[in-house]
Amino acid sequence: MRFNTMGAKVSIIIPCYNQGHFLDELLDSIRDCNSDLYELIIVNDGSTDQFTNDKLRELKAKGYQVIFQENKGLSGARNTGIQAATGEYILPLDSDNKVRPAYLTRAIEVMDAAPRVAVVYGNAEYFGEQTGTWKTGAYNMQKLMIANFIDACAVIRRSVFDKVGLYDTNMKLGWEDWDMWLRISFAGYEFRYVDEVLFDYRVLNTSMSKTLYNNYAKPNSIENYLHEKYATRMGHQYITAHWVKRFRKSPVLFIAKLILMTYFPRYYNNKLLKKNKVRNGL
Repeated sequence: MRFNTMGAKVSIIIPCYNQGHFLDELLDSIRDCNSDLYELIIVNDGSTDQFTNDKLRELKAKGYQVIFQENKGLSGARNTGIQAATGEYILPLDSDNKVRPAYLTRAIEVMDAAPRVAVVYGNAEYFGEQTGTWKTGAYNMQKLMIANFIDACAVIRRSVFDKVGLYDTNMKLGWEDWDMWLRISFAGYEFRYVDEVLFDYRVLNTSMSKTLYNNYAKPNSIENYLHEKYATRMGHQYITAHWVKRFRKSPVLFIAKLILMTYFPRYYNNKLLKKNKVRNGL
């Protein structure tokens, strides 16, 4: 494990709140990475769990860079790590996930060659209570303004934070990574998608992302906050108004088209859309 931060290319930032029982598995994955490429910064975000605090004190005694702070939430913990980082690039890594060695090498190759690329991200392999591959797909700003599809575990150029700011500490309910991707997008930087599995994403029924959808109040609150924050750029109300207008004009045709697009995409694309027998989109 890399303890000397001098010359590190990537700073791996790990916020940890009461998840010390996952750290050994995560650290094992980092040990497989080229130790010349990274520094590791763990931020104990005011953990109340005794095991987690003992584990982090043990790691600090072994030479790991562990920062202890009062609880500031995920955004605040990431910000603390970024401010302490010396690497040219930042990789936020949740304490219950794992990273693959290719993430560092692929991101460094891309970013060293293309200074306008601010974010490099890839696919993930699910583990825990779900299996399979999460293919995030190529970057698209319109898609991003509708909903987030890029996980927080992406390599970010350190200098970009100086331009767009750190994570929004007001977003304590989640999706602070979505806000960051929007800010970086609106600032005109480029994203680069690598179509490979670059990290492992643990699925837990008790995870922050899972509990976010337990009721509509949380996602609605976050979306309303972002829509107000970026009022001139995004908002579901514009898309919804467009769909409602089209539906009111011809409800039967609207539903028929939706069914064809959903269940018969080949027929819809090849027989209807390519021959201009239907209008593109809903």
